[in-house]
Amino acid sequence: MDDLPRPHIDPLQRVRDISGQLDAAADEIERTQRIPEPLLSSIHTARLARMLLPRMCGGDEVEPWVYLDAIQEIAKHDGSVGWNLFVANSSALIAPFLPADIARTIYSDPRTVIAWGPPNACRAKAVEGGYVVKGRWDFASGCRQATWMGAHCQVVEADGSLRLNKWGRPTIRTLLLPVGQATLIHTWDVIGLRGTASDSYSIDDVFVPEAFSSTREDPALRLVRGPLYAFTMQGLYAVGVAGVAMGLARAMHEAFMALATAKAPRYLGRLADSATIQDKVARTRAELDAAHAYLVETLKDIYAHADDIAPIDTPERARVRLACAHAITTSESVADWCYKAAGTTSIFLGSAFERRWRDLHTVSQQIQSRAQHFETVGQILLGIEQPGIFY
Repeated sequence: MDDLPRPHIDPLQRVRDISGQLDAAADEIERTQRIPEPLLSSIHTARLARMLLPRMCGGDEVEPWVYLDAIQEIAKHDGSVGWNLFVANSSALIAPFLPADIARTIYSDPRTVIAWGPPNACRAKAVEGGYVVKGRWDFASGCRQATWMGAHCQVVEADGSLRLNKWGRPTIRTLLLPVGQATLIHTWDVIGLRGTASDSYSIDDVFVPEAFSSTREDPALRLVRGPLYAFTMQGLYAVGVAGVAMGLARAMHEAFMALATAKAPRYLGRLADSATIQDKVARTRAELDAAHAYLVETLKDIYAHADDIAPIDTPERARVRLACAHAITTSESVADWCYKAAGTTSIFLGSAFERRWRDLHTVSQQIQSRAQHFETVGQILLGIEQPGIFY
């Protein structure tokens, strides 16, 4: 880390400053699968895609719980924008693994966003000075606003062998290239998070210089130190997903409370006067607040004790994973109750419930939301040896 004084940065207030724009654009984002102007410019002016970017290349490098609350607030207003900004910040986590001059070059444009899809079977050929990459990737959230694309590939050496990492498995290298060198393919026809435009893309025999590549596999290889980057990329990914899930659930909970004071279902009294509703409103609020507090406390504790050089260890990674998984599943449960309790009000397009319910159930299908994470953490808590590295 550099020794510069850390400025006060409040991304949560920046989100609140543009909340009216987020609300006003929500229908257009859903319909067009684009973040329109002037909202997109306001997002970049507020530096909401640079929260996890290192300060040394123009980022804000905020604490993970500050980031969590900003993503949660964005998602309360629009789940797709919350998702795209979580992804933009997550992809910025490649910067600590790049040479400083390359990271500064990529992020010299204040509107820089890197988009990419998850690793697959695609491979890059190692050639003199870099790699030649060809293939197709899916689920590239935010690619319609991206200025750079990433390709996660196995590497084929000149002799035809696969490059291996220190664990003896094929290494996954991330190659970065300007968005114009990739071909975007519209494939995002889904029920929720429609505005993310998480489309596919292809790359056809493009040369990528060695300096514009790195690997995310081993957090010990990062070139930027400090407690934020002691967290693994997968751990901070999970924090972002938890923020989106909690934001959507909170918005539905607030919408239900407003509805309950006005709605009286046929043959029943006002929802707000029902003891059953009163009890459940309180319980679900406590569930959301408790899940949020648990995650924030976990992040603060690990951050406070993180080593400036070594990445956090497996038990701490498991703590992050458990707190995030709990927040996501709690959010899904609360959202389901709100949707059901709102009755037929929930089913109409444009209601305060249906899009958020669809968005949250799309979040619930993503890898960070897998129920198997509880099993993995349980194994670690019980001292059962984990094969390889736990993210």
